Amino acid sequence: MCAAPTQGQAVPAGVDVEKETVITGKVVAGDGQPVGGAFVRLLDRTGEFTAEVVASGTGDFRFFAAPGDWTVRALSPSGNGDATVHPAGNGIHNVDVTVGV
Repeated sequence: MCAAPTQGQAVPAGVDVEKETVITGKVVAGDGQPVGGAFVRLLDRTGEFTAEVVASGTGDFRFFAAPGDWTVRALSPSGNGDATVHPAGNGIHNVDVTVGV
């Protein structure tokens, strides 16, 4: 079992999104329903593994990253899926990952 922390979309109190790059979103099935418990990985622009979290029961996940090109990959019993996000600066950057399509 992975020791990745369970996530939610709410950014913790005290986090200054003016100074942080936050990648957040939801893992969803092809019908748009949330997929909880998925392992969500953050891959850099070369495809290298950077971090992993477990999506919340409502499919939410969050990473603190740097501006750049990222792939978010979700692995779940419902299937797998990828999405890309390209934050150019600090702030909250949303990306949903559809699995099992």
